[in-house]
Order: sequence, then C-alpha cells, then structure tokens
Amino acid sequence: MFPSKALIIVGDATETVDTLYPFYRLIEAGIQPVVAAPEKRKYQMVMHEVKPGWTITKEWEGYSIDADIAFADIDPSEYVAIMYSGGRAPEYIRYDEDLVRITKHFFAENKPIASVCHGVEIPAYADCVRGRRMATVAKCKFDLESCGGIYVDEACVIDGNLISGRTYHDNGHYVGPWIKLIEQHIAAAN
Repeated sequence: MFPSKALIIVGDATETVDTLYPFYRLIEAGIQPVVAAPEKRKYQMVMHEVKPGWTITKEWEGYSIDADIAFADIDPSEYVAIMYSGGRAPEYIRYDEDLVRITKHFFAENKPIASVCHGVEIPAYADCVRGRRMATVAKCKFDLESCGGIYVDEACVIDGNLISGRTYHDNGHYVGPWIKLIEQHIAAAN
C-alpha cells in the first residue's frame, strides 16, 4: 500500500498530540507510519498541559495506540525516517539497547529525524546530539545540553537531517518540514 515507512517511537505515557499529529500527516503524505515500542502491544498515551496557576505539567489519559513492532524486531534499514514523540515515555524507554541501536542508525545514515518535547531524551542518551541544534520543551534543555546539544527556543529547528519542535503547540511548524525532508530523501534514493 505505502512504498515507504517511517518509525514513530512510543512507550507508556507517550503524549497523545505529539504522536497522532505526525502519524496522520505521514498517511496524508503517502508514507506508512509504523508505531514502534519496547513491545508489540497497546500503549496508553497521555495529554500534557501546564494549567493556569500550575508550575508543573498536569497529565491525564489520552487515547491508546497499538505498537506495530517491538524495538528488538526493527531493521532500521527498512525505514526512511524516524520520529521521537514526547510525553514521559522517552525518560524510560531511552535505555532500551535496541532503541539506541536504531537511533544511532538514523543519525549515522543521515535519514530524516524528528523530535518533539521529551523525545530529545532518546537521541541525547544515544550520544547523537553533540554539536546539534535542537528545540525541546524548556525542562529538557538540561538533558540536551548535558549531552552536548545546543538548545534553541523556536517552534521549528532544522539542523541538517534533524528537525525538532518544543511541544505539540509546534506541530504545525516542524512536522511539515520533516515530511518535506522525507519526500526529498525518498526522491534522492529513487
């Protein structure tokens, strides 16, 4: 059905809007979104928002999503792009050795990469952000900078093959350029 596939990385407590917006935009672009997680099962997504008067993020349940494939079963050469969704999931799944392997492949092969919000914690842990400019939610600035990355407070930051946004509020700014980059990558490969 789809000639090309892109990975969307999730886990328990992945942010709903961070995940579903790029999922459906990929379909619109004729690219198959493949939801990847620690195990092939259903995952509970969450919604995150800093409510008026709050100083921290409030979290409540969002939709659920089925993972199409487990990290251990992924051959990254079969995918044209990867997207690291936000929420609390990245904090926990970043230690998965297969996810680190997959992440290193996409950076080494210069394939289109997107990251939003806490998604930065995965490539940061995999030692792939040194010298790279990225947007992320402000509270993850420390994670990015501690791993050698450069924090940029903008809705869309493009650093070569790496495109990032701060939160789901930036979806309309960074997802389109990421999909355009995927389309260019596919055209160059054909």
